[in-house]
Amino acid sequence: AGEQESPPGSRFVCTSLPLDAAGTGCPLPPVPMQGGALPPEEELKATVLQLRETVLQQKETIGSQREAIRELTGKLSRCEGADGKSSWKNEVGKGKDTMGDLPRDPAQVIDQLSRTMQILKDRLESLEHQLRANVSYAALPSDLREMLQRRLGDLERQLLSKVAELEDEKSLLHNETSAHRQKTETALNALLERVSELEKGNSAFKSPDEFKVSLPLRTNYLYGKIKKTLPELYAFTVCLWLRSSASPGIGTPFSYAVPGQANEIVLIEWGNNPIELLINDKVAQLPLFISDGKWHHICITWTTRDGMWEAFQDGEKLGTGENLAPWHPIKPGGVLILGQEQDTVGGRFDATQAFVGEMSQFNIWDRVLKAEDIMNIANCSINMPGNIIPWVDNNVDVFGGATKWPVETCEERLLDL
Repeated sequence: AGEQESPPGSRFVCTSLPLDAAGTGCPLPPVPMQGGALPPEEELKATVLQLRETVLQQKETIGSQREAIRELTGKLSRCEGADGKSSWKNEVGKGKDTMGDLPRDPAQVIDQLSRTMQILKDRLESLEHQLRANVSYAALPSDLREMLQRRLGDLERQLLSKVAELEDEKSLLHNETSAHRQKTETALNALLERVSELEKGNSAFKSPDEFKVSLPLRTNYLYGKIKKTLPELYAFTVCLWLRSSASPGIGTPFSYAVPGQANEIVLIEWGNNPIELLINDKVAQLPLFISDGKWHHICITWTTRDGMWEAFQDGEKLGTGENLAPWHPIKPGGVLILGQEQDTVGGRFDATQAFVGEMSQFNIWDRVLKAEDIMNIANCSINMPGNIIPWVDNNVDVFGGATKWPVETCEERLLDL
């Protein structure tokens, strides 16, 4: 009762608060109305307060946007730090995200930032229009006007900078994804080429035995090698198709050498000598004539009993004999060479003794074949692979430029006779 009440019409002076004290919850006292309108000074102060409230709201918006930017930047850094081992690429493919939040598209974030920046600009323009309607914009203190412009300019530059950073990050991620995809495609292409090579190697010929070995030059480095070796033999039959027009002499179609004996089994036509069969370095001359450049089927049989031998050309027996290394068993574990004569086991070839031409269907049996069987093989009636050495692709290696080619059919070779 002893307090003096303010007379009607008195005015309250509001003291401006710092920006960080806006959230203290102190309400501003109401501004009494005078005749339904405020004086220009009070309107100016009310406008300043409204601008400060707007700045605080903008500050909160900027803080939330900065938090979103930091969150997105942290997630992008985690993706980069995984160095290709993170689940980024896997999650992209699986549609999952393991970064603790729902995935955000950088493009959506950029759009959101753009919309926020546009809203702030619209609000600033609205404030300017409102100020112009109520009081001259020039009536605002120059330092407050400059502060607002500076802060809005800083906000716009920060948003533009973050947008540019996000664009760069998106570009880097795209480039990394493209590089990874290209590397993966390169590896897959190399693997497919290797598989194709293996498939081609396994299916180079329609049948494993439908190939020939070509030795076109008289050298000491073109040859073929049989991977398998011979067991101990007391009899054998060797058959092969060959074609040669080399002169003088076709050379050495095949040779078998063992330790201590380089001429264990050799078939050779050297110089102007007739074709010869060597067994344990013993020699028999064979009545064969095969250097006319046509395909010929040759078979040679031998048995240790009395050293008996037979020579067949194109299914016909052209010669026979005995006393060729009688009672000598063929030694096992040697090296069988096509196209060269061996002076040591597997080597020391002489170019003058090299075979020049083509050969196919080189087979060895551990017995003397019947003349009927030899005739049937020669006229293509039957196909009898050797039970000791069969003619198959994976059992024959070529070296020095010797090549494997698909061979003419047996019937085509017959027409060549």
